[in-house]
Amino acid sequence: IMYKSNLNCSVLKGYLEFLIKQELIEERIIGKSRIVYAITQRGKTVLKAFTELKQALPIIEEYETAKPILY
Repeated sequence: IMYKSNLNCSVLKGYLEFLIKQELIEERIIGKSRIVYAITQRGKTVLKAFTELKQALPIIEEYETAKPILY
């Protein structure tokens, strides 16, 4: 996960802990010592809602490089 996400170990651990506490993913132990992470039903629901929101508001992506408006 660390290499694919291009994150260092401490940042990744923080994100994983946050996602586990929010019950979006769960930690599973495979065999004696292998740890894997799986998305929960709640995580799937949140991901679906986020994807739908992103599709409903595509204009946000167009303004990512826009200069901020100063008052």
